[in-house]
Amino acid sequence: MAGPLAVFFDVDFTLIHPGPRFQGSGYQRSCARHGLTLDPARFERAVAGAAVVLESAEAEYDADLYLAYTRRIIELMGGADDVDDPVRRRVAIDAAARETYDEWAHHHHFSLYDDVVETLTALRQAGVRLGLISNSHRCLASFQSHFDLDGLVSVAVSSAEHGYMKPHPAIFQAALRLMQVAPGDAVMVGDSLTQDVEGAERIGMRGVLLARAGRPADVAPSVSVIRSLRELRELTLTG
Repeated sequence: MAGPLAVFFDVDFTLIHPGPRFQGSGYQRSCARHGLTLDPARFERAVAGAAVVLESAEAEYDADLYLAYTRRIIELMGGADDVDDPVRRRVAIDAAARETYDEWAHHHHFSLYDDVVETLTALRQAGVRLGLISNSHRCLASFQSHFDLDGLVSVAVSSAEHGYMKPHPAIFQAALRLMQVAPGDAVMVGDSLTQDVEGAERIGMRGVLLARAGRPADVAPSVSVIRSLRELRELTLTG
């Protein structure tokens, strides 16, 4: 295609990244309020170990899925080790997981990547319409205001409001309808090969994988990969 009429972006880990609240030390402090002792050094391994929970996601948005994912992180960081009573342990882990899930929607815990505003502004000035498609319960309207993105984004669809999660075709199709653009004239950019790239390409959109740490070894050569959103301007505007 010569150049897209619209570019859609994933939100979490594409446009924004979490601050200390959602790092190992943040989990440790928040869970301590519920009587749980966590080891922050186990955080990275815990996140990797809990990933299987999200990989088993069904098509429809379900808050319980993310609560189960968060509970598993807490358990793998040691949250199940020092409370002998299984009922009390379960209540404490459930309460800590619910608190963490609720706070994930609060914008002040996150920061924009430094390539976001300039990239979105350049694309918008070039006449490209911009949208957001997120597997999130975050309010995408207040997200734009909080991060001073008002006027740049034309369409925003969250799975919590829409009902279906990426990579289900319905959420991409809903965003395209709102944008009034055909799949072949749209690009989807995100950090997940399965949810963002493959989900979009399944309905005829072009997918671009944002891999800030470098191209993953298991990604096919045919997949468009960028390390910074700054690379997107040339990639999309030149076709």
